[in-house]
Order: sequence, then C-alpha cells, then structure tokens
Amino acid sequence: MTRLIALDTETTGLSPSKGDRIVEIGCVELIQMRKGETRRWFINPERSIPAEATRIHGITDEQVAHEPIFKLVAEEFLTFIGSDPLVIYNAGFDLGFLNAELGRIKRPLLDVSRVIDALMMARKRFPGAKADLDSVCKRLKIDNSHRKLHGALLDAELLADVYVALNGGAQFAMDLTGAVEEVVVKVASVPEHGVNTIAGVVRPVRAWPIAQEEELAHVAFLEFMQKQHGSCLWLN
Repeated sequence: MTRLIALDTETTGLSPSKGDRIVEIGCVELIQMRKGETRRWFINPERSIPAEATRIHGITDEQVAHEPIFKLVAEEFLTFIGSDPLVIYNAGFDLGFLNAELGRIKRPLLDVSRVIDALMMARKRFPGAKADLDSVCKRLKIDNSHRKLHGALLDAELLADVYVALNGGAQFAMDLTGAVEEVVVKVASVPEHGVNTIAGVVRPVRAWPIAQEEELAHVAFLEFMQKQHGSCLWLN
C-alpha cells in the first residue's frame, strides 16, 4: 500500500528563526493516489498573530487562545504522518517551521529525504509559468473557487488534488475485458510494414506525439519512484 501525506501549515509569519510559530496544520492522507483520512490541528502559538498574517489565513489571537500548544498535539501529529512520504508545496517553508517546533520540544526532526516538493513538480510541468497554488490549480482545472483565504486543511486538500493531477490522475487500473474482446474481433492483423488492417480496411498507423508537459510529468513521476524505492529502471 502506497501512503503519502499532503501537508500544509499556517503561521504567524515567514521566519521561524525570528520567533514565528505555527497556528494550524492540515494533513490529507493519500492511499494509492486516492484521498483517505484528514487531520487538522489549530495551535496556540504562544505569541500574538500579526494583522498581516491574519489577512492571509483569517486566524486571530482569539481563535487560538484556548487551543493546545504544539507540544500537546505533537504526538498525535507524528503518529498520523508516521514514516510515510510528505507532499508539501514549497516544502522548505513548512518543513522549516515544523522542525523548529519539533526541535523546541526535543523531538526528532523530519528528514528532508522523505519530502516531495509539489512546487518543484509544478515548475517542471509548467516551466516559466506562475507557480503559486491558485495558478497551478487553474492550469490543472482543479476547482479552488472556495479558497478565499489560506487554510492549512483547505490547502492540503487542494495540494492532494494537484499532486495526483501532476502524476497523471488516480486511476491505476482499468477493467478492459470487454474492450479487448471487441478488438480481437475487429482487428485481423497488425503487419510489420506499419499499417492496421481492420475489417478489410488498410489505414496507416497513427502517431501520438507527447506534449512537453506530459513528458515533464512523466519525468517527475519517475523521480518520485526513484525517491520512493531507491532506484528506477527507466531513469537508468
């Protein structure tokens, strides 16, 4: 069973080294590229939330005043993510905050080797294009019309959809039994000289060129396999 966790955080600011803290964590489980359980933790950051941060995610001091501090949710959070790969958008940001919080309570840090940065995947897929989450959702035709403010769980849900779309979708198996039987009836032969003979009609073999974004998505998926399993035959 392939399990991944799409993860996002909301914070009081941009820099954990300057005292900014996490106020929300959202996680969405992906099993075989299909959404499973979700988790959300609001966290008391033990400091005030600047107005400019509230304008981004809508979380106020009053909202989190009676929420648990990170130390009290850490065990539940770590149990949920287990040792599975983490899919994060602009991973350096969230990982920096999570590891700052974990370091503060003397817990092992999250290893960067288990992180898949979906922002890097999007940039490979759409080189030169805007790569913020809203723009990528629009390009992939993922509905984000309900995203008026940032939110860790909301963004993790969208991230899960983006990651699946960047990897070609969630359908890994198809029941083609009927289709195969139909083809066997209709196709008389496929000669070596490059023509299809169907019901006595000879047609040239079609070429199906691969678009650049499809090729980049394929490469990104192979790199994912390399990271997951330590090797990938097709990359060699």
